[in-house]
Amino acid sequence: MTITSDPDGAVVYLNDQEIGRTPFTHDFQDYGNYEVEVRKDDYQTVKGTQLMEEPWWQLIPLDLFTDLAPWHLKDIRSYHYTMLPASTQPADAEVMLARAAQLRALLLSSRNTRIPTSEPTSEPTPMTKQR
Repeated sequence: MTITSDPDGAVVYLNDQEIGRTPFTHDFQDYGNYEVEVRKDDYQTVKGTQLMEEPWWQLIPLDLFTDLAPWHLKDIRSYHYTMLPASTQPADAEVMLARAAQLRALLLSSRNTRIPTSEPTSEPTPMTKQR
């Protein structure tokens, strides 16, 4: 699997594991869905799912014949990701506060969140008068 990006030098994660910086080639053993994340400072992160389907020669019963053949077929995949520059504009305060309130409500609605009470859990210690 070869992964490239525009610009070069982006860090690539497959299934939440860092595998290298673009451009690079990485061997893979399993077909299926891969969660891909491409990150670089000053650029927007690219996230997505990459489906890697088996080639025709790996399908049953064809795989028996291709595995026994005197020649070897190699599956080469190339993926390219284009990254957009990150915004240099400051974040809108109203949008950020609305998002924070939304996340706080979500947190407080969780059954695993313990909400502190305003009442103390123990009685205050009586203070003695100093002479």
